[in-house]
Order: sequence, then structure tokens, then C-alpha cells
Amino acid sequence: MLSSVRSFRPLARTSHISNPRASRVGQLGTALIGTALKIGAVSLGCLTLLGFDLPGVPLGARVAAAAKPVKATPVAAASAAKSDAASPASKAESAKSESTKPTTAKTEGAKTEGAKGESGLPQQTVYINQAIHKGWVDHEMQPSPLAPENEWCRRVYLDILGRIPTVRELDAYLSDKSAHRKRDLVDKLLSSTTVNPDNGGSYVQEYARNWTNIWMTILIGRPPAAKVNNDPTNREAMAQYLRRSFQINKPYDQFVVELVTATGSNTPEEDSRGNKYNPAVNYLTGKMDDNGVQATAKTAQIFLGLQVQCTQCHNHPFNDWKQNQFWELNAFFRQTKAKRNGTRKMVESFELVDENYKGESYKHGGGNMDQADLFYELRNGVLKVAYPVFVDGTEIDKSGDIHKINRRKQLGDLIRNSDYMNKAIVNRMWGHFFGYGFTKPVDDLGPHNQPTHPELLERLANDFRDQSHDLKQLIRWIVLSDAYSLSAKFNNSNRMDDPTLGERPAFSHFYLRQMRSEELYESLLAATEADKTRGSEDDQQKMRDDWLKQFTIAFGTDENDDVTTFNGTIPQALMMMNGDLIKKAISIEPGSFLHTVAASSSAPADKINAIYMAALARRPNGNEISRANAILMHKKGDVVGALQDVFWAVLNSNEFIIQH
Repeated sequence: MLSSVRSFRPLARTSHISNPRASRVGQLGTALIGTALKIGAVSLGCLTLLGFDLPGVPLGARVAAAAKPVKATPVAAASAAKSDAASPASKAESAKSESTKPTTAKTEGAKTEGAKGESGLPQQTVYINQAIHKGWVDHEMQPSPLAPENEWCRRVYLDILGRIPTVRELDAYLSDKSAHRKRDLVDKLLSSTTVNPDNGGSYVQEYARNWTNIWMTILIGRPPAAKVNNDPTNREAMAQYLRRSFQINKPYDQFVVELVTATGSNTPEEDSRGNKYNPAVNYLTGKMDDNGVQATAKTAQIFLGLQVQCTQCHNHPFNDWKQNQFWELNAFFRQTKAKRNGTRKMVESFELVDENYKGESYKHGGGNMDQADLFYELRNGVLKVAYPVFVDGTEIDKSGDIHKINRRKQLGDLIRNSDYMNKAIVNRMWGHFFGYGFTKPVDDLGPHNQPTHPELLERLANDFRDQSHDLKQLIRWIVLSDAYSLSAKFNNSNRMDDPTLGERPAFSHFYLRQMRSEELYESLLAATEADKTRGSEDDQQKMRDDWLKQFTIAFGTDENDDVTTFNGTIPQALMMMNGDLIKKAISIEPGSFLHTVAASSSAPADKINAIYMAALARRPNGNEISRANAILMHKKGDVVGALQDVFWAVLNSNEFIIQH
């Protein structure tokens, strides 16, 4: 009976999580259960054995409990004390959690050392703590207690490397008794080149892979569900460029300038025109149609944090951006052309070239190249003229002669020296680690959208510039802060600190969010030890892209900007229930994670412990062990079958797929 449940078990239902999207998932789970019950595939008794007391209540309710109000007291680990007794690492985790005191916002000048009294924090982290604490005081809000150490460890692995920690990595962290173990772990994840025995790679390689995935989505979107003929973007080349950039920790300003000003061919071989290979051109090759309108909008949005796309046709109705500013920025791209090389049926490559731009007046029999203009039309039909002017009002030479001035190179320098660029990347990175930036959305820093903590944003942007635009330093400052270490559980004073309700974030507790599809993929591999033999980086990228294509199809989306939202669709639920990756995860083939666990001489309780540690970074509590034992009894001693059921349920739980 239990084996048949897999076809209809609900996906990670979140009825107790204060998140509208998650609630839809919960409704879906209940609907699926109802359907399954109608056709007699499952029974409520089986659901109870699997840890679902009622439809909509997930197994392992710790994440669901995160949305329940708690008193601002130290995080308690007593509920799992009995099951943790056999593990030194778990004892350390429990002891640390019990001794942790919550940060109180009511005391001015509260200590800004790191969690658990860590010393030697970067001065930027100290400033973050002070600024965020001040916000709590101003709002008469008390922050949530600190997250347990195992929870923080899982969180930082997921945010920096894009996957959850392995059991070995988790035990190593929890067994570390040093006062600065958080700082040491962050440094290791960002900088260690030592080969990781769990997957054969280094943390630097994993860091580069994760941020390559993130920036691929930002710059060119996720892989399309169906093949696009003569696609102007070479995804493989772009991934190689990004991976190399993050491996060497390329300064962010250099990274931006390379992308904005790149010229050359997008294929590794020199094309028929003799153009040299430059993978960075793939950012713009697909954005140059219609005189670079998309290049204009995306460059402003991604690198300046300005959403100007609406002003292409009219003045923005809600902010100060005017139509002329869009076209003045667009004028920087008028010397640039994306050209196809090859035949009409078979395109060899695409290339970006900069060439003379004579201006639209010249095309119509007037003007000259020294005044290379463009025309745009107002809503009333009146034609206006525009020349290259940066968003801060800086004008450049109006000439379109490439030998006199290269407009795109001028744009790269203007972006590099702009305060907008530094604020935009700080806001984007803050949003990555907290789920919300200082503005919503993170790429809209216009004057109409004031940040929640303007002084903090300004300070971090300036320090980021002064630290040579070092992204790894910026990550250190953020993840070592008090706010990043807080639990997702709220208390009575900060229950309204909920951006999903339209409130501006105060960062008084950690905001629950669901994994990106890439994170889910990598975490399933890590949890099941399926990443030990993965091939080259290019092979891994292709396997991941192929899986993402299936995800896009299953989610029924036709856009690449956001296909990871768990929005409660039935195809998405079926993907998690019966998808190939899930089937592989619970496989008992020799060498698989479950086969290793099942074949060990450990007691059944220890085998359940191994499953929970691998997937949830914690040991099961007594209630969960009792339920697992009930499943084993129901399976009449079939340990392997019981382990498969438990592992499947854990991987489909909220606690696994939600970053908390």
C-alpha cells in the first residue's frame, strides 16, 4: 500500500507557513490527497504513518513551525535531545543552541559581535549589525532568536554553494569548537581549493558553478524548453566565461565593463570573417534587435538597478524617468551591430561589431556623422531627437565616428564610475541572501522607490567600491551579520515583519523562501551522494540544463526569468513526486546512498538518522522516529522499502525544499 502512495503524496505542503505561494502549494497537496482518496490509492492510515496527521500537514513540522509565534527566548534543542544523544556533533549543536541568547533590540548600543560572541568581524559586518539593530529599535521590534547552528550551516551552504551540506560537512562544522567557526566556514566555502572528497571538486569550483547558474539566469535567462534554431546566444560559451570569472574572483567592475563593451565572435573557432572569440559577447548578441532596445533596458536594469523599459514609449507614470532618458541611453548602442556569419539555413556564429553610425538625419539626406542623432516619437506623434547622455546627465561627444569615439566603451566607463552600479550589486546580493533587498524589486533603485536602510546601502556600496569591487568580501560582510543568523520563527513583536503582506522588510527574522530549481537539483545530488561521479564542468552544465528544460516544460512557463517558483501546479507536484531525479534519489542500486545506508550494520534508528542528516541537516526527533518505526512495522520488516518511503517523504517535505 505504501509504495502506491508515491503517485499521489502531496508536495511539501505549507499550510502553516505565512507565504501566499506556499499556501497554494498546501492547497494543491490537499487536492491531490483528495483525488487519491477518491480512487482508493491511499488511506488516511497510510498518510498518518508517513507523518501526515491530516492532509496539508507536512512530515517534520519544524519548518512549518517557523511561522508560528515564539517567545524571544534562546533556541531550544531539547525536543531532539534523546535522539541526539549518540552523536558528539549533535551534542555540540544542542549545547550551542541552548546557550545562545537572543539579540534584543530594546538595548541601545547592543553588542555587535557575531553570533555566539565571535570576534574579529569585518567592520562592515559590525556596521550592518548596528544599522539593522537601529531599525528594530525604531520599529519597537524584538528580533527572533538565533537559528540553531545546524540550520545556519545548511543555510550558508545553500546560499554560497547552491547546495545543502553533506553529512560529513555538517558533522565537521558542528564538531568545531572554535569561537570563530562561522567565519572559518565562510572563508573555506569562498576560497578553499582543496579537493572535496564528497564530490571530487573544490569549494572554489562549486562557488563558481553556483554563481554561474545565478548570473546565467540574470544575463540571458534559463535554457529554453525547446531548441531555438539559429539562437544568437551560445549558452555553453557564456557559462565558461562566467565560471572562469568567478573562479578567479574577477573584480565586479571589470566584469561589468567586459560584458557591456564586448566585441568578437561567440564561438570558440575563428569565424569566416576572422573575428576573434570572445564569450562575453553572448550577453548582448540576443539583445540587439530593434536598434538595441532590449540591450538598453536590460543593461540599465541589471547593472544600474534602474527600470527604464516603460519609458521607451512614454514618460514613466510613477517616477521621474522620462522618455528622452531611455533614448539617450539607447544612443550608446547605435554603433553596435550583431551579425550572423554563415548561410541563411546554417549560422556558423554571431559576432558583435562596433562600426560607424551616421545618424538618422544622415539617412534621410541631412545631418552629418559628427551629430549622429536618433529619432523617437512622443505619444502625440511629435518626433524628438536624442544623443548619448548617461542616466546621471553626463553627455559625451555626439559623433558617430568609431575612430573618434566608441560610445559603448564610454558607456562601460560611465557605468563603472557610477554610484548606481555599486548600489545595484549590493542590493542584488543582499536580496540573494535575505530573500528581499533594500528595495522591492531589487533592480529598481529609482528615486520613487526609497530603500529600507538608505544609509546602510550607501555605506556598503562605498566600501564595496573601496575594496576593489570584491564580491567575496561583500558576501562575507552579509553572511556573518546578526540578521543573517536569525531564526525564521517570529515572535509577537515582529510577526508583521512579513514582506509577503506588503510590509517593508526589517530583517528581524529570516524570511522563508523556496529553493531555485538549480539549488534543488544540486541539493538532491548532494543528499543522495549522486554527485561523486559527475564528469567535467561542461558535462555537469549540460546535465543540469537538460534537467532545467524538463522543469520549464513541467511548470508550463514560456519565459526564462522565473521558472523556479513552486506555485502549486499539478505538473510541478508530479515532477517532484515521480520525476527521474527523485526516482534516482530513492534508488537502491549498488553504490547509491540508500543502498549504502540499508546495507550497513547500523540499527534502524541510525539509518533513519542518516536520512534526516543527509536531507535536512538534523537528526529526527522522537516523534519522527516513532513514525518511521511504524512504517517499518507496516512494511513487515522490509527495511529497504521503509527507508525508501521515509526518504521520499523527507525529500518532498517543506523542510527540504525551503531555504530556512
